[in-house]
Amino acid sequence: MVRGWLALVFFMGLFVSVLNTTAPSGSDSVETFKARGLASSSEIAETSSDNSTGAGQDGAVELDRNSDGHFYADVEINGAQVHALVDTGATGIALSREDARSAGVAVSVGMPEVVGRGADGDVRGEYVTLDRVTLGHRSAENVEAVVLNGGEQTLLGQTFLSKFESVEIRGDKMVLR
Repeated sequence: MVRGWLALVFFMGLFVSVLNTTAPSGSDSVETFKARGLASSSEIAETSSDNSTGAGQDGAVELDRNSDGHFYADVEINGAQVHALVDTGATGIALSREDARSAGVAVSVGMPEVVGRGADGDVRGEYVTLDRVTLGHRSAENVEAVVLNGGEQTLLGQTFLSKFESVEIRGDKMVLR
């Protein structure tokens, strides 16, 4: 039952994210999303991992808005580099099959489990636990995620973003502190 609600909230965030691709991307307004400590069994650890994202003077992770209006980050998942869409409206992390495979996450061939509902009906995938997720100097262990049967883009949602004190968007820059 909890997984069903988690999946529903996750896919609602995904839907909102897709809708935002048509919104203007040059807004100068400030949106600050305070991490709310969503339930997960993650442990936070400081690391010296260096990703291709910009690092601020205070160790913050700085991301530039892509031409498609979204923010992307090169995240390390189980030691593998994964290019993920940063989705502040998504509850969890959703991996594409390809990214799951490169991160050494084993999933079944058919993925018969329904992990949510979308506009086209049931969304199938598998629930997994990631050993380690790292972005900049922030790392979390034993992070719950879902591997989707369809879809090509990995999403980085609140189960990891909540490990930062704040997520701030100013114009075309996102800063994770």
